[in-house]
Amino acid sequence: MQEQTTIPIGNFQHAPPESQKRKDKVWDSTGERMGFSDPPYRIILADDHVMFREGLKQFISKAPYLQLIGEASDGFELVNLLKTTRPDMVILDISMPNLQGIETIRKLKRIKPRLKILILTTNKAWEGLRGAVVAGANGYILKEDSPEVLFSAIERIREGELYISPRFSAQLQAEWVSIWRQSRGDRRSGRLTGREREVMNLVAEGRTSKQIARLLLLSVRTVEHHRANAMKKLDLKSTADLIKHVLQERSI
Repeated sequence: MQEQTTIPIGNFQHAPPESQKRKDKVWDSTGERMGFSDPPYRIILADDHVMFREGLKQFISKAPYLQLIGEASDGFELVNLLKTTRPDMVILDISMPNLQGIETIRKLKRIKPRLKILILTTNKAWEGLRGAVVAGANGYILKEDSPEVLFSAIERIREGELYISPRFSAQLQAEWVSIWRQSRGDRRSGRLTGREREVMNLVAEGRTSKQIARLLLLSVRTVEHHRANAMKKLDLKSTADLIKHVLQERSI
C-alpha cells in the first residue's frame, strides 16, 4: 500500500477530536467530564442562513465537550452577543450582513483578544484565506467540508494550532515550494547546514519525515531535529508561522 504524502506545513488529515480518543474521560449529562475540571468549550455561531445554522447546531449538540452559548444572524447581533457572553470560539461566516469583511476579524479580536475565530465560508479564493489568516483568524474551512473537518478544526484550534481546510493543501504546498526555492540564496537560508538544506528541500517537495528518513538513511527523530533547526534559522517558530509566512508572501 502506497504511503500517503502530507503537506509539510501542516497536518491536514482528518483526525477525531482528542476527547474522543481518550477513553478514560467520561462525560455526564451536563457535558462536564466526570473527574476533570475542564468545562465544555463555549461556541457562538454567526451565520445569516437559518437552515445552515440549524444543521450546524445539531452537529455541535452531539459533541458533549462543546457548548453552544449563542447565535447571530448579522454583525450587530454578533458584537452585542460578545459583550454579554464569554465564548471561547466564534464560528463565523464573514459574508453576513452588517459585517466589514476581513476587518470584522480584527474588530472581534480587539473586543476579545483571546477569542478563537474559525471562518466557515463558501469562499474558496486564495485572497479570502490569506486575508482571514493575516487578520488573525485561527482557522479557515469551507461549508462543503465534512463534519469531521469541522470537529478537527475546533479541536486543533482549541489546542493552539492554526487549521486550514484540506482543500487548500495542494495550493499551500505549491506556494511553499516556490517560496523556498526563491529564498535559497538569501541571508537566512545561507545559515543552514548542508543536511538541513537537504531536509528542507525534501520538505518542500511534500515528503513526510518518514519518507525523508528513508531517503537520507536517517532516523525520523534526526530528520525532525534538522527540520526544527532549519525552521529556527528561518525565523519560523511553528507550523502556524510557516503557514502565515506562505500566505503573507504569496497572493494569487
